[in-house]
Amino acid sequence: MTRDAYRFLAPDFLSLTIGIVVYFVGVLATQRVKFLRDFSIPGPVSGGFIAVAVVSLLYFVFNLEIAFDLTTRDRLLVIFFATVGINTRLADLVAGGRTLVVLCVISVVFLFVQNIVGTAGALAFGMPPAAGVVIGSLALSGGHGTTIAWAPLIATEHHFPAAMETGIAVATLGLIISCVLAGPLAKYLIEKYGLHPSSSGALPIELAPDDDKAPIDKMGVMQAMLAVNIAVILGYLVHDGISNTTDIKVPLFVPCLIMGMVLSNTFPKLFPSWPWPARTASLDLISSYSLSVFLAMSLMSMQLWTLGTIAGPLIVIVGVQTLLATIYTLLVVFPALGKDYQAAVLSAGFAGISLGSTPTAIAAMTAVTKRYGSSPNAFVILPLASALFVSLANVATITLFLSF
Repeated sequence: MTRDAYRFLAPDFLSLTIGIVVYFVGVLATQRVKFLRDFSIPGPVSGGFIAVAVVSLLYFVFNLEIAFDLTTRDRLLVIFFATVGINTRLADLVAGGRTLVVLCVISVVFLFVQNIVGTAGALAFGMPPAAGVVIGSLALSGGHGTTIAWAPLIATEHHFPAAMETGIAVATLGLIISCVLAGPLAKYLIEKYGLHPSSSGALPIELAPDDDKAPIDKMGVMQAMLAVNIAVILGYLVHDGISNTTDIKVPLFVPCLIMGMVLSNTFPKLFPSWPWPARTASLDLISSYSLSVFLAMSLMSMQLWTLGTIAGPLIVIVGVQTLLATIYTLLVVFPALGKDYQAAVLSAGFAGISLGSTPTAIAAMTAVTKRYGSSPNAFVILPLASALFVSLANVATITLFLSF
């Protein structure tokens, strides 16, 4: 808190319920406001911003700080990525192999660019050199989780006591910018180059069917939930094994994604008579629900008044980082990925992960594909690139820059 205020902590179940309401408010706003539709702003993002405005108004006018228990939100994240893994076919992954490699390379290069710009800005404004990493890939590409993990070390060993406050503020600002930027970037690329999906036959794995008559029944939903739960349990076990035996910090949703892939590419072959839920309407329903409510809860829980602690120099540096991410997406990412429709969708995703988070990127890509057409492989390629390769590369990059 930045001042004395009455604090109300919404318990977990209430927070979840509010998140669902926020989602519906956002969907209604997107349906009614042409600007939101034209620039592919996801419903949960629209609702999240409205909720943040209300929460901020309560804080500034009535001196009431509302906080949310986000336990269920974090569970929804791993459930969503487990569904992505279950929907992944190795044949699709092989088909997108070159694109995955290219996206990983250009994403890792951008981590260095972010830290160079952040360090230069920190030195220019008389800040400690370690502040450059905080305003670089640590808070922007890494997000809140990476910031929380690294800030205590930077504060104590690299002479930057305000590392936590600065990192959280920058990560929050980056999340807001990425939510607004990703959709318009994709719209610009798709309409400028007249791009279209390569095929419309495959069911997009990121979307629940809009048709009320879609084949969703109790057995299908229960089978899908069982498969998701098994993937999540295995993901937890793998995550615990990595944490207990190595110093590598891997987000929990990464092993859940991988375990979903392993199950989906082995179980149907071992038990061909058992109905597997990959790319079914029931699994798509679970996937869409998890992502939508996760994003709504993430945005509504942001405390915008903490951004007031950001000094002018930090705002300038984040502004430069945003401009740089936009230029890099248009001039490097989109051409490198092939200048086709999938490249435009992935460009929206890159704008999301370079300034915000993987779920933000997925939500932006979902909004784009819902309007312009399916791009299933993009929803496999981006999480693997951002959550696995880029997360590990970011650790190495941060360590390298701090060593100087």
